[in-house]
Amino acid sequence: MVPHLPAHAVQGGWCRREEAIMGTAISVELWSDDRDAGEAAIDAVMAEMHRIDQLMSPYKPVSELSIINRDAAHRAVPICAEMFELIARSLRFSKLSDGAFDITYASAGHLYDYRERVKPSDAELAQAVGAIGWQHLQLDRAQRTIGFAREGVRIDLGGFAKGHAVDHGVAILARLGIRHAIVSAGGDSHVLGDKRGRPWTIAVRDPRNADAVVAVLPLEDVAISTSGDYERFFEADGVRCHHVLDPKTGKSPDSIRSVTILADDGLTSEALSKCLFVMGVERGMAFIEAQPGVDAVVVDAHGRLHFSSGLLAGGPQAPH
Repeated sequence: MVPHLPAHAVQGGWCRREEAIMGTAISVELWSDDRDAGEAAIDAVMAEMHRIDQLMSPYKPVSELSIINRDAAHRAVPICAEMFELIARSLRFSKLSDGAFDITYASAGHLYDYRERVKPSDAELAQAVGAIGWQHLQLDRAQRTIGFAREGVRIDLGGFAKGHAVDHGVAILARLGIRHAIVSAGGDSHVLGDKRGRPWTIAVRDPRNADAVVAVLPLEDVAISTSGDYERFFEADGVRCHHVLDPKTGKSPDSIRSVTILADDGLTSEALSKCLFVMGVERGMAFIEAQPGVDAVVVDAHGRLHFSSGLLAGGPQAPH
């Protein structure tokens, strides 16, 4: 006969873990009334992160993304429903932003090596930019295939896959009965509930000082994505080459240092962070104001802060 344990014998508390997956730091923090159940919930999230990485990594030769990039210019490539819907969603953001967000940026992006500080020549870049364009992607919903309309096209889901991953992580936790959690993948986070009676807080760092904070955002049930020119970059001939590329030029925009977006889901926050970065402050903030339920914090090239009207109404906290 199994002894019946009194309720107080179950130890509740905060569970935290960080792992290196998808080429970034994946972290989960949650409250569980049962620590073992909390650790099992984190296991489930990390397993999902590994699954998405196997599917969408551009660095794994057998990932579905790598197969698409290898074959889609020559034939229609059958893809899983998850990949199809993610690419279809990316195209909706491309149309919405007039191409400021475009997963075919990788047609030029793969020519940059941020570790080795290598950038393409003007001739290489000009050729590669010709292959950038979401219009080159041919999705067939009936057959569930993707093709490329021309040679040289490449796609990279990049941060979009990370936004997708944190959304999936939070959905898993919610199904398991977790009510207070944050799931992060690099610059993308999704918050579930509050932090047991108070908001979660995420700091927006100073793009030029890793130890300084320019704003603190109180969060509850929201996704947040930050794109900064300090994440992966090198200086070449006095120009900062960073991982955000303007799809129209294949070069890094220089009018903004960082963008932070708050939205209902991580796909939206991630995509719109890239849109605003590429559009620049004036056009980008007007674009964000037109999106319902979306807010933004921008640090421009002069270090000035810009907040969307929703945040000004609610009031982000100044750093102490």
